[in-house]
This record gives sequence, structure tokens and C-alpha cells, in this order.
Amino acid sequence: MSRQARQVRQAPGGTPHSGAGRAARDWGHALLAVVAGVAAMAVTAALGLWAAGAAGLPEGAFPSVVAAVVVMAAGGSVGLAGDAGAFAGTDAELTAMPLSVTLAGALATGAVFLRPLRHHAVTGTGELLARIARTAVLWLAALAALTALARHSFTLDPGDTAGDILDFLGATPTLGFRADLGPTLGFGLLWVLGVLLAALLVSRTAALPARLLRHQEAVRPAASAMLLLVLAYAVIGLVVGLVVAATRGHPADTFAVILLGLPNVVWLALGVGIGGAWDGRAEGPFGLPMPQVLDAVMRRGSPDATVDVASLAEQDPRAWWLIPVAAVLLLAAAFVMAVRSPARTRLWQHAVHLGAAFALTMLVIIPVTRVSARYGLSMIIIGDVDAFSGQVALRPHLWTMVGLALAWGLVAGLLGGLLASRVRRRGEVQVTPAAPLQAPEDR
Repeated sequence: MSRQARQVRQAPGGTPHSGAGRAARDWGHALLAVVAGVAAMAVTAALGLWAAGAAGLPEGAFPSVVAAVVVMAAGGSVGLAGDAGAFAGTDAELTAMPLSVTLAGALATGAVFLRPLRHHAVTGTGELLARIARTAVLWLAALAALTALARHSFTLDPGDTAGDILDFLGATPTLGFRADLGPTLGFGLLWVLGVLLAALLVSRTAALPARLLRHQEAVRPAASAMLLLVLAYAVIGLVVGLVVAATRGHPADTFAVILLGLPNVVWLALGVGIGGAWDGRAEGPFGLPMPQVLDAVMRRGSPDATVDVASLAEQDPRAWWLIPVAAVLLLAAAFVMAVRSPARTRLWQHAVHLGAAFALTMLVIIPVTRVSARYGLSMIIIGDVDAFSGQVALRPHLWTMVGLALAWGLVAGLLGGLLASRVRRRGEVQVTPAAPLQAPEDR
């Protein structure tokens, strides 16, 4: 048999090995994206909980609490349950997303997921969907493992008087938490798909299927401008938090806010700055990591306090600065969007693109700032134990803020397009006037 014939016969046998190697590499890329996201979330959650004093929890509960916070940050469900025996009752509820942990995981997962896509001009639809599916499958596997770890029970001390009565009655109050596998996997799937979609929208270099390329000029500049806007708020909040930690004491409490709920606070500031509002309530000894001025507004006498720029300014007049800060940062985002858009884009298109993008951004980030936490202990003999009962609630006026965001975006997009008209942008061609032709008799 000739050498060429042997090569032809061996060629089909080499294809499976090549395909297997490519499949292993693709699964490796997906695994790396998931590991990066989970690691970023776990480290951020652990540091934030340590700053909040959770490292000293009894019975080795700290790893379970970290896992529960990561599950909640990924959109999962963690249920609370209490027990106080036959002579007492408990009631517990917690709905909150620690958005610092969420943001860390989203940025890490998105950045690693996009890395292999930056080496190609276009990608096939099937290939892109396969990358997303592999990442989603491994993400759900990681969430399932975290769900198994995220469970623990604590024995509570309700105080001297109530404690003596409960001891006499043989009723020991406990509070436990447990991640729910079904809702966690369902919402976790939506979370990771949303992160990957957002990463593809904001990236300026990641390959897309050929049929989607004609839409990227309208979508990607606006999407990346919105990412810059929400990250700018996070950076400003981080700087303010570091200054507060260095100058006002209690640095551990401030770092707990930064590492667990910084976007919860700064994105609330964005909504307040454009005229939005929340209904808030804080009662009892419990609270969540939040600035003191926000806690003061939520603890006012009315059952539900309105959290807006006016109510915050009553506690601290500097809250009025939230309005010009929102205007300046949104205008800067509009300018960036216009500069990155093709030069042929018209002013009304800039306005529509930014208005729609800002409204959709608020529709995504504002609902996740919602908080609902409640714990109650009651006994048959003395009723509610006020010293060990409380609740915290924060509910946004969502659709009002979406409408405000649309209006602000339309105006800012128009102004940003006007400012960018003086800057040379992609797609412009510098035309040099041609020299006039001379008649033969003039030569």
C-alpha cells in the first residue's frame, strides 16, 4: 500500500480524536467561566459576611451562610424556618439579593465566557448556543452543590425575661435556613442566561452569528453605555464608602455594606436621582447592611415611609446632589454611546436608542433592589416578644421609574448625539476638496 493511501485511510480515524479534543476544550472554557463566577461570588460573600461579624457564628455555620448568600446572589431561593415548641410560635421570611456578590459573579462569568469569542469575526448560531448551553449546565451543577451546603439552624436567645419563661416551658426558639433546590435551579438558569446575553450585548469584540451583525450597531453602543453607567455608580459608591470607613469609624460595618449590598444602595440612588421612589419600612432590632440615612428614613413613624430624594434630604441635605449626579453620568453615557455609534446615526435615533436602553436597564436592576425580611417570636402567655421581632421591607415604584428612565434617556440621548457631532466617529470619511480643473487655454 502506498504512503498516500495509508494517509487517506488514517485520515478518517483522526477526525474523532480532533473532535474529542475540541469538545474537551469547549467544556474546559465553560468550566472556567463557571469556576471564575462562583469563586468571585464566594470570596466577595465571605469577606462581606466576615466584615458583618458572621465569622463567629456557632456550630461551624459560616460556610453554610456563605453558600446561602451565593445562592441568593444567583437568584436562588433560601427559605427560613423557626421553631419555639408548643407554647410559642415563630414567623420568618427573607427575600433579598446581595448585589455586590451578584455583580462580582456576573462580571467574572461574562468576561471568561467572552474570551474565546474574541478570536473570530463571526460565529455560527449553533456554536454560540452550544457554548451557552455548556456554561448553563455546569452553572446549574455548581448551584446544586451550593444548595446542598446552604442549610443550617441556630438556637436563639430572646433575652432575659422571655428566655427564662421559655426555659421554664421547655421551648427553645430556633431559626434555620435552607436553600430550595427547585426554585434555585429555575431562577439560577434565568440568571446565568441573562448574564451571558448581557455579556454578548455589551461586548464590542465578541463574535456574533452573521444574521445578527446588522443589529449590533444599534444595540451594542447603547448596551455598553448602560454597563458603564451602572458600573460608574458602583465605583462612586465604592469611593464614598472607603472615605466613610476612613473618617467616620465603624469600618467593618461600612465594608459589610460595600461587599454585600453596594449596588443595592447605589442603584437605589440612581433611581432616586431620576425622581423614583420606594416604599420602605424598618422595625425592631434587626436591619440590613444599608447607610444610616436610609435606615433613618425607613424607621420613621408611618407604617410605610416613602424613600425618595425629598425624604432622604430631610435626613441629609446632600441627597439633593443625587439629581445632578444622575444627569451628568447619564449624559456622559449618552455621549459614549453616540461616539461609538456609526456616524450616519441620526439624532432621533440616538434619543430612541438611549431611552429604550435606559428604560430596560431600570426594568432589570430596580426589581432586584427589593428587600423583604421578617422574623417574629410570640408566646401564648405574653404575646409578641417585641425585643426579638422585626422586619425590613423596601419595595420600588417600578413602572414609574421605567417611565422616568425612558424620558431621561430620550433627552440625554439627544444631547449626547449633539455633543458627539463635533467628534469624528466610526464610519466618517474625511473628504478633501478636489482642486478645480483648469481650461486648456489657461495651461
